[in-house]
Amino acid sequence: MKYEKNGFRRLLIVLSIVSLLLLTGCWSKDEIEDLSLYVGLALDEEHKTKLEHKLDKFSIRKEKENILTLTVQVVDKQNEDKGQSQGSMRDPSKKAYLNISQTGNSIFEMMRDYATQLERPVVGHHLKVIVINEQLARRYSLPQLLDFFLRDNDIRQNCAVFMSNGLARNTMEAKGNTIVPAFRLLGMMDNRYRTLKIIPPVRLYHLEAKMHARASYLLQNVTAAEGEVHMSGAAVIDGKTQKFKGTLNEAELLGITWLRGDGKGGLIKCTDPETNLPVTYELKSMKSKIRSKVAGNQISFDVQIETEGRIIEDWSMNSSPIDEAFIERVEQSGSEMVSKLIKQALAKIQKNYKTDVVGFGTRLHIEHPRLWKQMKENWDERFADIPITYSVKLNITETGTEKSH
Repeated sequence: MKYEKNGFRRLLIVLSIVSLLLLTGCWSKDEIEDLSLYVGLALDEEHKTKLEHKLDKFSIRKEKENILTLTVQVVDKQNEDKGQSQGSMRDPSKKAYLNISQTGNSIFEMMRDYATQLERPVVGHHLKVIVINEQLARRYSLPQLLDFFLRDNDIRQNCAVFMSNGLARNTMEAKGNTIVPAFRLLGMMDNRYRTLKIIPPVRLYHLEAKMHARASYLLQNVTAAEGEVHMSGAAVIDGKTQKFKGTLNEAELLGITWLRGDGKGGLIKCTDPETNLPVTYELKSMKSKIRSKVAGNQISFDVQIETEGRIIEDWSMNSSPIDEAFIERVEQSGSEMVSKLIKQALAKIQKNYKTDVVGFGTRLHIEHPRLWKQMKENWDERFADIPITYSVKLNITETGTEKSH
């Protein structure tokens, strides 16, 4: 019995020692100071830098093979380290990031060629955003442009993807020296609770599913100029070709958001019919329910939209308390405004682009799976001629404190 207890104790000691050895750290580690971490990436049509033009005569690449320019945004750890070594803050006169471009026809090759420009290899463990120029996406499909990023084990699949109607690399620039543009773009996506003009972030893993399903979808459009960026509308990606189809302006994007019911916060600007003055409604919630209707081979959809919110601004300057008649007028006016946005959006996606970016096909798939099997191959073309009705119910639950007495 005593021998068994001693044997058990020895086993525990051996296991403890082995566990401690395994927990001492990484077997194959790379110090963060020895890496160039890129956090943002931009894809544009071919645009050679001055340095690349000078190096052309030494390059083994043929000029006709260059199809795109890749720009990576590297966090400038070297500048930060200098400030820390001197016991002070980072040099405020220098930017917190470094943008480097390569031109070619293989993203992997260009990534490796950064080793000829930097003293540290670039790694994508912390890649946050990818911005694609719409003209490039018109020529090449997103599966072609994003194939490397979907295959590379170093890149996390929660990276957000954007579209730009200008040069994508311009979105990687900022006026201030303390801003890292890639982090700025990611932070702006978190502002969805303040506005309906920003769609839910589209991650790489979302895109992979959309590509395999050959579904149409939206990407947030980003406009950049002189170091400033603005979320403006959305890019439509065609399901069959997976290429850029066109752009939705801000009003059309608002209509799509109401149809999908995926807004987190925002407002509606309407007019009080009696005074003809502006009234602003701030929504607290929105819901959208899509129902499919099938009669023989005839398909139609009905969308019921509900929202609750409060009156946040009223220009009538009426000192009397808000009455039920005023609330009903604003609810009616707000509902009509939302209906107008929806009508505008449906006209664009059905007649102009013929792309279902709302999810009507998904609803048909759920409610009528057999019929969907017959329709899914050419769904976008069929979707263009399907009748869609909708109703909007706006409920004002709060009127503020100033005029509620």
